[in-house]
Amino acid sequence: MTKKKIVGLFAGFMLLLGLAACGDEEKSDGGAAEDGVRTVTVGGLYDITGGTGDVGTPYAEGEQAFFKHLEATGGFEGIEIKQIGEDYAYAIPEAQKIYQALRDKNKASAILGWGTGDTEALRQQVANDKLPYVSASYSENLKDLKESPYNFLVAASYSDQGRAILKWIKDNHEGGEPTVALLYNDTAFGRSPIEDIKDYAAEIGIDVVDEQVIDVQATEAQSQLLNMEKKNPDYAIIQQTWGATATILRDAKTLNIDTQFIGLNWASGEGVIDIVGEDIADGYMAILSHAFPYEDFPGIADIKEYLDKEGKTLDDIDQKFIQGWSASKIVAAGIEAASKLTDGEITGEQIRAGLESLSDYDMGGLGANVSFSADNHAGTEQTRLGVVKNGRWEQLTDYFSYKE
Repeated sequence: MTKKKIVGLFAGFMLLLGLAACGDEEKSDGGAAEDGVRTVTVGGLYDITGGTGDVGTPYAEGEQAFFKHLEATGGFEGIEIKQIGEDYAYAIPEAQKIYQALRDKNKASAILGWGTGDTEALRQQVANDKLPYVSASYSENLKDLKESPYNFLVAASYSDQGRAILKWIKDNHEGGEPTVALLYNDTAFGRSPIEDIKDYAAEIGIDVVDEQVIDVQATEAQSQLLNMEKKNPDYAIIQQTWGATATILRDAKTLNIDTQFIGLNWASGEGVIDIVGEDIADGYMAILSHAFPYEDFPGIADIKEYLDKEGKTLDDIDQKFIQGWSASKIVAAGIEAASKLTDGEITGEQIRAGLESLSDYDMGGLGANVSFSADNHAGTEQTRLGVVKNGRWEQLTDYFSYKE
């Protein structure tokens, strides 16, 4: 077991202890305290112990760390932000239960969510309750403001990521018309971009020759890969998290399959390399939606400052931590903007308006800059591609849109 894995397991255990403590906090009054400081509670839905806990744990740590750092560095004048969350173990009924508690007991004014299934299941409640919801799901469905008026996407949608990959393939493939297979799990998350990817492939002249469904927690995928191999695709696009992605790469190596595998954002990150080793991971490509700790971007400085105070270093975190930190950063920017719209209680409606006021919001390189408006809650179509070389992810492209 690698050092990073051991650190990750310990961090997950400590995070669960922290979540248990959070559940006992007194509910927020949601308004102005006696000293004139206005309190805003941000709720959190985490997957620590469920099917996507491999990436969900560091993401939740990053979300929480941002608010801890914000408080330690003075926060926003006249505003106290409380962040309270709980592990729902990737179970939609549990997510609904926790959401209702965050709304009713804790008086949350905004929510940091997680999965596609629960985010889509909750979007009507979120709209009725007028609570801005920033999820770790980048489902294309959440772009529909009629269905999702309080949901905000803070990175390129899964569909836009898939389109970007296809655009890159079309522009860079040599030797005839490229062929593509799709590997995904049978969840709302796994299925989310598949039809859009197929539609865009047909639009630009790429043939999708095969689809294989592989469980999100799969430890074996040889049968699916052997079926895929019969179609001999040049490329295979993966919509999974670390565990199943590692299974695919390992078994493809065992079977001597020479297809170029390219993952969407949850199929990228250090965890894939940690599981399969750098020899198997070498040459694997994926969407890099957010920065890695070792990249030289201005936004890393705040994270380093936080880690220094915690007695940690950048080696103790990964890209998914930065992804969670980035989501919290955007929610906090919306709260700060909302605070300027009123002298009284900062409500969910005002936070929505605050988020909608963000234009080309500077992420300091942690992710693509985002812009929202009353007519558009999809913050960006920009994403980038990377490749594993010598045990480390390297940027292959700058941020770009498939429309460019």
